[in-house]
Amino acid sequence: MSAIVGVHGIGKYRYYREAGNSVDGAAVAMRDKWDRYLHLGLTGGRPHARERYITEIAYYAHLLGESKQETARTVRGMDVGAQKVLVAWAGQLDAVGEGLTGTLNRVAGWLLGRLQGNAADFARLFCPEVAAYMAAGSQARARARAAVAEVIRRNRPKVVIAHSLGSVVTYETLWANPDLKVELLITLGSPLGMRDVIFDHLVPAPVNGRGERPRTVGRWVNIADKDDIAAIPPGLRTCFTGVDQEALVDLDWIDFHTVEKYLGCGALNAHLKPYLG
Repeated sequence: MSAIVGVHGIGKYRYYREAGNSVDGAAVAMRDKWDRYLHLGLTGGRPHARERYITEIAYYAHLLGESKQETARTVRGMDVGAQKVLVAWAGQLDAVGEGLTGTLNRVAGWLLGRLQGNAADFARLFCPEVAAYMAAGSQARARARAAVAEVIRRNRPKVVIAHSLGSVVTYETLWANPDLKVELLITLGSPLGMRDVIFDHLVPAPVNGRGERPRTVGRWVNIADKDDIAAIPPGLRTCFTGVDQEALVDLDWIDFHTVEKYLGCGALNAHLKPYLG
């Protein structure tokens, strides 16, 4: 079996805390869950028999800090950096023209009305971590990329599966480290194409409105739920060259962004089977 490295998304600091502030412990706990989720997708729901698919999870959540995203605060109570991200994100949903307060009120209402609070919880998770990572000159950004690079360099995987914010960290990491060669990059629920929030602030910067597949990646497959509010736009071919294949899936009207749903939906199967022996 070829080595497969996973790069997690948002809201994973709790694994670090639950493991007694251990990065290794957090990574192992997450790997075990990813294995179970992927097993369901590969077997169509057969009981898990301790198959090991994921070699290691590149864990970086602790480097973004234990922000306030896990408290029950309201959207108005977000810090300024998180608010700016949310306002830019709201612009993707046509919630524009009302200023900071109006936009926050409007998007909060949209979130609460659409998903009965679940999306509001998601927004509280999404914005602080994205703001911490994307901040110009952020030490957290450099450290997160270094952590992901170290795991990829040590394992030399043929496949990297990157979920959510992890797809952004992975994209920048692979560009910044040309010694890291990957045959297959799979991005799940990726916000890489989100204008104003992420796309325009990527390193390296897009040229003439287009990003590019990292040159050490053989193939890039992007999978997104058609209604995933983190993956706006869900398709990346409109703003990146080198996306070899895309799939829009319909996961769940509430759990539209979880790695459990993505790994278990079966959309990865055909791409992964050549590497599973």
